[in-house]
Amino acid sequence: MQEERVDKLREQAREQAGEQVRVRLAAWWEANARDLPWRFGRTTPWGVLVSEVMSQQTQMSRVVPYWTDWMRAWPDAAALAKASTAEVIAAWGRLGYPRRALRLQECARVVAERYGNTLPDDYDTLLSLPGIGDYTASAVSSFAFGRRVAVIDTNIRRVLSRVLLGVESRGGAATRAERDLADDVLPADTAQSVMWNQSVMELGAVVCTAKKPVCEICPVSACCAFLAAGRPGLGEKRTRPRQRFQGTDRQVRGIVLNALRRRHDDGLTAGLPRADAESLWPDQGQLAACIASLDDDGLIEINEDGSLSLPR
Repeated sequence: MQEERVDKLREQAREQAGEQVRVRLAAWWEANARDLPWRFGRTTPWGVLVSEVMSQQTQMSRVVPYWTDWMRAWPDAAALAKASTAEVIAAWGRLGYPRRALRLQECARVVAERYGNTLPDDYDTLLSLPGIGDYTASAVSSFAFGRRVAVIDTNIRRVLSRVLLGVESRGGAATRAERDLADDVLPADTAQSVMWNQSVMELGAVVCTAKKPVCEICPVSACCAFLAAGRPGLGEKRTRPRQRFQGTDRQVRGIVLNALRRRHDDGLTAGLPRADAESLWPDQGQLAACIASLDDDGLIEINEDGSLSLPR
């Protein structure tokens, strides 16, 4: 009985803290939200989806110029669906994880053909599209269509864990408890829920960062359980160590793709000669394996003479 009473008091305290956080964050968002080109109703739902796909594991500052050029070239799903694969891969540039570009074009084809070039506006249908997972479906539902749905990404999980629970978020896949917390604190009012998702995510991206949170300028520092507890475990390693980049297959794949993109941008139609490709990386075994994997992923073509090209 005593334990139930204590749990109830803790829940009430968390609700009160959550309300304070919502009010403070809303005011902070209104005054400090970054002026990104896909925000504040300045693009279509398709533009929002493109921004979310591009932003996965990529800093927003890097995404902006690519998104701007991409939307200028292909403003809707039908336009992207008609583009050549080579054009799509070349336009993806150095954003990284280029398979995202291919999946985005697959998604565009489905939207153009099955949904009349109109992006579906509900979570379940969005989730059924190629390359669209839980986070992207939730984010587009909230940010593009104003639906009341909890958006859960690394930044949001970190802020909620720190501010409301007083513990560090360890990363990895979202737990059931983290999803329940996000659902519990989502404002009942639909418009407020959208602002809540945006503001919590923004706070995690620019203030409540993983390793060096700027608590002295945080708008919710006065009601942050993590700060009050002395920031226990700040910066502890995540459950999945961050992968090094130098010397990895990912670096080698990027070098090969960048060489092919340059040829495409220069208007060269002939493939990159194999001898030139072999000069791109000293470890020939690793290079050959990476070329084969790029071919398997549909990101390049190996021609009959052994030269390499972007897919046509």
